[in-house]
Amino acid sequence: MKAVIVDRYQKKSALRIGQMPVPETGENEVLVQVHAAAVNLLDAKIRDGEFKLILPYRLPLILGHDVAGVVVKVGSKVRQFKLGDEVSARPDDFRIGAFAEFIAIKEDSLAMKPASLSMEEAASIPLVGLTAWQALVEKANVKPGQKVFIQAGSGGVGTFAIQLAKHLGAFVATTTSAANIDLVKSLGADVVIDYRKDDFEKILHDYDVVLNSQDAKTLEKSLQILKPGGKLISISGPPDVAFAEEIGAPWFVKLIMRLLSFGVRRKSGWRDISYSFLFMRAHGRQLREITTLIDAGAIRPVIDKVFPFEASNEAVAYVESGRAKGKVVIKIL
Repeated sequence: MKAVIVDRYQKKSALRIGQMPVPETGENEVLVQVHAAAVNLLDAKIRDGEFKLILPYRLPLILGHDVAGVVVKVGSKVRQFKLGDEVSARPDDFRIGAFAEFIAIKEDSLAMKPASLSMEEAASIPLVGLTAWQALVEKANVKPGQKVFIQAGSGGVGTFAIQLAKHLGAFVATTTSAANIDLVKSLGADVVIDYRKDDFEKILHDYDVVLNSQDAKTLEKSLQILKPGGKLISISGPPDVAFAEEIGAPWFVKLIMRLLSFGVRRKSGWRDISYSFLFMRAHGRQLREITTLIDAGAIRPVIDKVFPFEASNEAVAYVESGRAKGKVVIKIL
């Protein structure tokens, strides 16, 4: 099968489009013929070798964390899916590979494709949807009336998280450039800050939750807007000890993560704020709940561009540029 392949870790290196074996399907897995796959910054970071410590993939590696397609084979113990089902998923770590014609996915990580969406739209949802869900529902337990600050509102996670936070009844603030203000307002943002003109930490105060997706400087500024008892959840680091425990990291990795997160944990403690790092995980049940919200019209996908398979390198580069509004998708079939 044709696939987009990483042969060795190297920053900004070109991905190879070549042939790889069709993946074997385990007894609890289904084989999906891929119609579309979304591109995430995570793909570029894995190519660059940034996650070698916590995700030691064996090379060569097929990239891709978002997929929509059709079931063409089911394992002997699979009960929820059958041949011909249109599905979507964020494959498990160490089982990624959506930038290919076929991918094997665990039954527990799979959901039926939202009936209201095209394959390209469906492929744009799983990673950002699960990230927002696990941050706002699972970790933050957002309640109606709470104030939530979502950084980078016009990005992939931001466009989804704004809509989910509004669905949960929150008052939502976000940052974006002037060109994208109308977009994030249309998604439900109550307060929109032009990050090129204004400092959010001078405008926002007494927030319950911050979803951080930016750099260390922005993370520290976020502490200033949270009220005591607030929650700072970061998807861009630094990783903490709880995450190290969650992935079963060896002792030296736990030590590294303890040291990396020491500063923000100490400053959070001074302010009676809880800090946690989120590295989104595959979760079919949560994805099915997200699918229900999409088909009910509560959340809509936001797609910037769809690239042909042969332009996969251009698609990754576009995501790396930071210019994308919402998601970038590769059309495979």
